[in-house]
Amino acid sequence: MMGDKTTATVTVGEAKGVFVKPKDRTNLEAVSFIYSEDTDLNIIQDETQTEKYPMVISIPKEAFEKAANIDNITLFTSVFRFPNFTKDAKNSTVLNNEVYSIDMGTEITNLTNTISLIFRSVKKQKDVTPHCSSWDGNGSHPNWTTDGCRTTETGDNVACGCVHLTFFAVLMVPNPTDTISSADLSNLTYITSIGCGLSIFFLGVALFMHFLLRRARQSDSVHILINLFVALVLLNLTFLTNEYVANTGNLVGCKLMAGFMHYCLLTSFTWFGLEALHLCLQLGRNSTPIKHYLTKICIAGWAPPAVVVTVVFCLQKYNQLVIRADNGKDVKMCWINDSTIHYVVNIGYYSVIFAFTFVTFVIMLRWIFLLKGTAANQHKSLAGSGKRTTDTSDALTVMGLCCTLGLTWGFAFFAYGALRLPSYYIFTILNSFQGFFLFIYYYKTSKLVGDQMTSENTSTTTEATSVENPYEKPKES
Repeated sequence: MMGDKTTATVTVGEAKGVFVKPKDRTNLEAVSFIYSEDTDLNIIQDETQTEKYPMVISIPKEAFEKAANIDNITLFTSVFRFPNFTKDAKNSTVLNNEVYSIDMGTEITNLTNTISLIFRSVKKQKDVTPHCSSWDGNGSHPNWTTDGCRTTETGDNVACGCVHLTFFAVLMVPNPTDTISSADLSNLTYITSIGCGLSIFFLGVALFMHFLLRRARQSDSVHILINLFVALVLLNLTFLTNEYVANTGNLVGCKLMAGFMHYCLLTSFTWFGLEALHLCLQLGRNSTPIKHYLTKICIAGWAPPAVVVTVVFCLQKYNQLVIRADNGKDVKMCWINDSTIHYVVNIGYYSVIFAFTFVTFVIMLRWIFLLKGTAANQHKSLAGSGKRTTDTSDALTVMGLCCTLGLTWGFAFFAYGALRLPSYYIFTILNSFQGFFLFIYYYKTSKLVGDQMTSENTSTTTEATSVENPYEKPKES
């Protein structure tokens, strides 16, 4: 195409490019390009003059040497400038609304001496941060990533150092209201991954015991607890696989993953509330049976969240979300990209559930202490020998009850100001043990355990309050 020429200029619509072919394949040198409104995109011979121009691209000698090692190719480099480039799915803001492409006719990666793109006199806003990004050219819309590129800010200048050839742009990314260090992000991710795995294991054991080892009759209480277990297992599984799906770059798959994880989250919240409702009904000793009680509870637990997720999906609020640490490393996940929807649908809904379950938890604590006091009065002779075991058992029961009612999720409310980071760790650690405490709670309350308490008819006259174990009531026929 270039014949004996060493440079050639090409214009395709609004895009303009420059081709450069080295004169001597055995004597390769670095090449620099400049862009300004006066010069347009052009090659510059005197690199000492590059500081005069607002945009400079430098391709190192190493890149030409890698290309020269490949046989049967014409050694050249091309640089194109694309104004008004196609927007990505997130409608990201691109610096100067321009994208540059650098090509050598073959794949060039892992450069020791990076390709340099320098943008001078950048007008930066206070609430945005420039991020040097690249796109491999696959797909009809760009899918920008910071992998392989380093961003350096010096005053009003932004410098990009990239180890490969492809499409390049500087994305002006809005600053998050709260930042997190890369070390804390790594620690929280590590704890969460282990915690999700542990929860899946213990909840899986409980489900195995229920479905394969259960007795003929199970109480409604146990069936409701099992539905909560299923919702939490699905939530943990989707969380563990979410980042993998996000990193595939499949936008449709990411949206589906975001929607399914959102559904699992809402169903978990719903079953927390239904568990509290069931405990209240049991403690209230409702003598009037409810027809098809368990069926109605299951419909209430699984159907409404599906309607909410469908509406959010139709509003196209699911997308890929990028979490940026202070070292510039991206962590991708599939989730809701509208903070208003997140706060209303998730935080608002859980706030209502939390208020109800917390009241139920206080009532259940009172019931537990009344039951313990009654048992202590009847078995004073055994109190001394079994005190430590009973206290430990009661502590596990209380923690299991907290997890059953979803109270450990309440630490998310403290994720503000100075308490933000501690609440993240407390929230993550407690929910990491959620599956374990729920398994212990299930084991103690399920009819799988042969050593049942025999105090169904035990009562106390304290404030005329009857004390009865709600988990010992048989399933309504």
